[in-house]
Parts: sequence; structure tokens; C-alpha cells
Amino acid sequence: MFGVTESRELTFDQRIDALRATKLSITQEKQRIIGAMNHDDWGLILPPADRRELVQTMSASGMPITDALIAGFQVKSNHPSGGFFGPKAVGMNYRALLEQHPVYIDPVSSLAGGYMANFMSYRKPHWNPDLDFSFLHENQHQYGLGSGIGAAQHFCHDLTIGFQLGWGGLLEKIHHYRDVQKATEKNPEMLVQKLDFYEGLEHIVLGMQNWIRRTAEQARAMCRVESNPQLRENLEAIADINARLVTEPPKTFREACQWMNWYQMAARMYNGNGALGRLDVLLYPYYERDTALGILDDEEAIFHLACFLVRNTDYIQLGGPDEAGHDTTSRLSFLTLEAAHRLKIPANIGVCVGDEVDPQLLRRGVEIMFEDKCATPKFLGIDRTTEGFMRNGYPAEIARTRAYSGCHWSAIPGREYTLNDCVKINFGKVFDAALNEMMTGAGITPSIDTLYTLYGKHLRRAVDTIARGLDYHLEHYHQVFPELFLDLLCYGPVEKGLDASHGGVEFYNLCVDGSALATVADSFAALEQRIEQQHRMSWQDIYRHLQQNWDGADGEKARLMMKSIPRYGSGGSKADEWAVRLSDLFTRLVKEKPTLNGYNMIPGLFSWANTIPMGKDLGATPNGRHAGEPISHGANPDPGYRKDGAPTAMAVAIATVQPGYGNTAPMQMELDPGITKDEGGVDHIVELIKTHFDLGGTQINLNIMDAEQVLEAHKDPSKYPDLVVRVTGFSAYFASLSPEFRQLVVDRILTEK
Repeated sequence: MFGVTESRELTFDQRIDALRATKLSITQEKQRIIGAMNHDDWGLILPPADRRELVQTMSASGMPITDALIAGFQVKSNHPSGGFFGPKAVGMNYRALLEQHPVYIDPVSSLAGGYMANFMSYRKPHWNPDLDFSFLHENQHQYGLGSGIGAAQHFCHDLTIGFQLGWGGLLEKIHHYRDVQKATEKNPEMLVQKLDFYEGLEHIVLGMQNWIRRTAEQARAMCRVESNPQLRENLEAIADINARLVTEPPKTFREACQWMNWYQMAARMYNGNGALGRLDVLLYPYYERDTALGILDDEEAIFHLACFLVRNTDYIQLGGPDEAGHDTTSRLSFLTLEAAHRLKIPANIGVCVGDEVDPQLLRRGVEIMFEDKCATPKFLGIDRTTEGFMRNGYPAEIARTRAYSGCHWSAIPGREYTLNDCVKINFGKVFDAALNEMMTGAGITPSIDTLYTLYGKHLRRAVDTIARGLDYHLEHYHQVFPELFLDLLCYGPVEKGLDASHGGVEFYNLCVDGSALATVADSFAALEQRIEQQHRMSWQDIYRHLQQNWDGADGEKARLMMKSIPRYGSGGSKADEWAVRLSDLFTRLVKEKPTLNGYNMIPGLFSWANTIPMGKDLGATPNGRHAGEPISHGANPDPGYRKDGAPTAMAVAIATVQPGYGNTAPMQMELDPGITKDEGGVDHIVELIKTHFDLGGTQINLNIMDAEQVLEAHKDPSKYPDLVVRVTGFSAYFASLSPEFRQLVVDRILTEK
């Protein structure tokens, strides 16, 4: 608690400053104890001092730090592997964790709670070894596939259900539909499965009620010893609110923020869930009611939102159409942006941009980015993603209900299961398999046409392997680690007694992302130009250099020659043509048929932060890349694609490679804050964003970065502990990233290495 004295009355802004200072202090302590955190900046806080000493001791003895953070918690296994599988065991173990979880209350905040455990860390093994999918391993390895088998969450719940029912109502709903299934389910084996499912859900709710009840009691105890009248009053309100929320649904704006805080924290602990959806739509009825009654003003609303954002870095959409196509942008949309602006910490807020969306929301988002030199917000091409999703056969009324919920993805809250951002095909590995077959296969004459034909053959095999893996996941995941926490706020799972991964929800649209687009497009273009057009190298020569990883003076000379062609993103080049061709081929293969079990797949282009591990698993490539180096990022050109690094050229290039079915191919863009020194700088960026979306773009992940500051922070992160960057779809403190991940950001701000 920073800057608080016994009698001092704090303004809301001063309390936000104190929250930010506490957040930064906790983050620096996590950096010291945990080390690099190459993911979203989770709001996880460290355990109390007594447990922290145990954490440090156990970590020093060799135990992984994520295990040490939950030291003392004993898993109840139901399998010889030591793991626990199925809804009953999962719910029971998670309830036990919640009932042992320490209470955290910051007296400065209006919202109670903080999470200290990563439930995924002691789910070992993460997959039931009795469920064998080794029949897919060969192809999965050959093509560098992220199969999605065993992937959790990555779809979106609907908080409206929780707001309407509260934890007490959710428990009653579980009991009601359990009794319905007892009376109607005729299959004895299925009934046992459903009863286990309901028992797992019941454990989840009872665990939550215990955690919230203990927090209310702790707040009451803190009131008795708090000498600051303002903080004592705040603690009394926290105690009263949370005592009610044990069973009752929220009634006020503050209570809704508190209920949402509990759910989002616990869902993050449960399986890493970071989806939230349309915060401004979800909270608007409470905001409208409370302001009309005169019990809430905008400054207080901003403060409650800031208290939520400091604990949760979940993915939030602002603005965009409702089911009928009417823009949902409201005063609350702008207040949410303002809360993030005042906090200046990592946040994952997406601002909708579209023909019918209030243009002032986009403009204010751009202004904040330049004012703060930050990575919040990002920008969503809502018209293009809606139109694309409709191409899967959905009417506009359904397509418009999809909400931004993750790094690059959207989902229909509570109604759609998607596995977004979990399934990847490494185009580089597919290309490598095709090139090896062409160069070593008997009777094959090397040529660009032959290579492309073989690439298509291997890409089809990769897509087919993904489809088989998705079917396997959907057949078995409910037996491993069902989506119990998200099931509570979905339409269907509780009613049917079926997990969201196993028929519980209405829609199944499974995301399949391609990665390494620029790596492969530039490779095809380099081979075509240097071998077939200019005859400066033979197929045998280039293959030898690749096998030797460009070794020696001749290898380096060849590498620089291959790298120096006009690359994807330069505009009108062969590489640009190849990028479009490769994206079209990938899209066609993904969409030509569903999985064998009839599930729809939706193509996108996104690598997340997998550029590093995917690159480590890939040999040298003809674009001049060394073996083991990162692959290209998402749909972006590789760094240095143009000496001027023109944002407009990149915006045009990425717009042309969109798969176009509602799953995005984001543009990652870095800009210098000095651009606002020119007259109309903000206007120029607003127009750039709108133009990209008008051309077909779907999402923009933007960083406003001072290049010199970032380079200095890369050398010594401690100099800029509060520097926030957007790594891919997520934002994080720059100092929390490993040197490898910091290099990803650094490379993008340099036009030439």
C-alpha cells in the first residue's frame, strides 16, 4: 500500500496511483522470484510472507517455481499416473485449492481478492496417458503442428448468466438440472457421467463461496483495526458486498465489478482463461441504473474499473454492433479506456472500428496510445470479421454477437466452442518437408512448380492431421479436464449435463492458424528469382547451403543474396504474390471440408509468441534465415522488409492475405511517438487504421514505442520497470520478458539489422 497515511483522505486518482505502485512492486518481486514470464501479464500475486519463504526454499531446491507457489496443497489423484481426470476429480481438487487459497485485500481498492496460484502447474500429467493419440505423432512432428489436443479454454463465457444468478443461483441451477437428468436420462452409463459432471460443478461453486465468505470475514476483521476512516469505510463496504455475493447476484455497478473480479480471477487460476468479452455492454445496465439513482458518478466508475483492471488482464471488447447491427459504444466504453489510461499498466482492450461504430472511440484510443507511449488499446476491424464469419453459413444476427476475447480471436459468448489460438501449422516445416522430398526423391526434377505442388500435398496432410486431432480432442477432453468453470456461464452445459467441449454448447467452429507466412513466401520468391529467373544458383547449390546452415564464406554470400530479394511487404513483389497464393491455398484446404466428425474449421494467420519455439524446430530456409532462428511473426513481413519500413506498405500487404472467414490475420505495427509532432499526426494514424480495415484487415496490434528507450531497456530492463509493450496479441511489462522475447520486440522496431 503506497502513499497512504493514517488520516489522509485520498482522491480516486491518488488511489489509482497507489494501486499502480503496488502492482509494479508485486511485478518486480515476481520477476525476482519467478524470472521471465513470456505470456500475458497475469495479475497473479505472490503468497503471504510465510508462504513466500517456503516458495523460495522449495524453488532453490530445484522444484519448478510454479509448483512452489502452491506449496502445501495436496492433489487427490484418481489415476496411477498421479494425475486426476474427469469432472468429479477436477472439481473436487479445485474446490480444495479455493478453500486453502489465502485471502488478499488491498484496503485502497474498492474490490477484494487476488489470486496466487496457477492451477495448471500441478496438473501433471496434463493428459490422461490411457488416451493414446500416438497415431498422429509422426505427422504432428513433421509439420510442427500445435494440435489443440488437451488445450483448455480459448472460447468465451457469458458473464450475464453470473450477473443474473449469482453463486447461489448457479448452485440452485446445478441441483435443478441434476434432478432433471436423474428423471429423464435412460442410459445408465451416461447418467453416471452426468452426475459426476454435476458434482464437479457443485464443487466449483462451493469452493468459490468459501473463498468469498472468508474474504468478507477478513475484511470485517481489518475494519476493526484500521485507523484511517476512509479505508475503514471502504473495508466495511467490501465486507458487506462480499457477504452478500456469497449467494446473491450483484445489484450495483461496484458489486458487478466485484462479482466479475471473482469469476475472472478464479477462471484464470482454473485453466488460464483470459476471455471476458464486451465489458461495456455487460456493465452498462448497472452503470445506467446507478447514475440515474445518483449513487455513482463517472470518477467513481473509472475507479472501480481501474480496480478490476489492476487484478485482471483479460481480453475486453469496447464498442461494436449488437445483434441488430446498432453500435453499442456508450459513455462506459470511454470510461473503460480512461481507466486503462490512468493506470498505465498492461491491459488487453480492443477498440472496435467500423462503418457504424462511433469514430470518437477510435480517435480516443489513438490519442491515449500516444499520450502514454503504450500498447493499449488494440484495434478491431469489426465489419471484416463479422462479414468473414458469415461466410461460414451464419446470419448477420449471429455473426455480430461474436465478441473479442483473446489475443487475435472472437467467440460467441456462452454459445460457441472454438479452441482459438491453440491450433498452429508451421508453414516452414511444411515447406521443409516439400523441399526435402523434391531434392531427395527418385526421378523428381526440381522446379518451383514442383516444389509448390509438393508443398500443397504436405499442407493438405498437415490440415488433415489437425482435423483428426480436433476430433480426438472433442471426443475425449471432457474425460480429462472439462471446462467446468466456463461451463457455469455457458448456455447448455448445465442444462444438458455435458461439457462445452463435448456437445454442451450450440456452435463449434475450430480455429486453425497458419504460421511462418513471410518465411515461406520470401523463400519461394528467392528460389524463383535467383534460380529460375536469374540462374545465379542451382537447386543443388541452395540445398547444400541449407543443409550446412549457410556455413563458410560461400554460404554467407549465398545467404545474403537470397535475403536481398524484394520481400513480402515491399509492394508489388514476387514475394507479395507468393504470400497471397500461400494464404489462399491454406484457406482453401482448411475450408474444403469439415473434420470427419463434422466440425467446422476456420483458418487464420497468427503465430502468437510461438515464433521462437517454431523457429528452433526448423532448419535453415531459402529466405536467408539460419536454422533455429525465429520464424516470421503472424501475417507480418519479416523485420527489414523495406528500408523505409513504411506502415502503409505493410498495411496493404497484410490486408491482401486475410483468410476471410472470421478468424483474423492481425497486423503488428510499431510507431514512434514523435509522429505526433507533425501537424495532424493522430489523424494520420486514425486514417491508417481505417484504411487497413477498409482494405480487408481484421485486427491491429499496435505499439507506440520510443526506439532508443526500448533498446536501452533491452540492455538493462531495470532502468524502465514500467515500460509496457504488446509482444503479439498480449501486452506485458518489457522487463518481465526473457531476452529472447524482448528481442522479438526489438527486431520489429529496427528497419535493418
